[in-house]
Amino acid sequence: MSEKELGKKWDRCLADGAIKLGTGLGLGIVFSVLFFKRHTWPISFGSGAGLGMAYANCQNDLRSHYFQQRSEKVCKYNKTHMHLKTT
Repeated sequence: MSEKELGKKWDRCLADGAIKLGTGLGLGIVFSVLFFKRHTWPISFGSGAGLGMAYANCQNDLRSHYFQQRSEKVCKYNKTHMHLKTT
């Protein structure tokens, strides 16, 4: 992976994190005000959920280069023995 590709992936990760954090924060504030009598835990929960989703997306995006280079095994169904064979 080149440095330029890595930079683009980091930019996407940061942008995705900012969007998901802002959305979780906003939803947490709305739920806190409307449904939970202005407690702070919905705000923390929404922010944490947004950051968690952004972290998982970023982790998958950064690892995708390594997954594409692995050789994939083709599974064939063997009808006579009723089990899977890998070739």
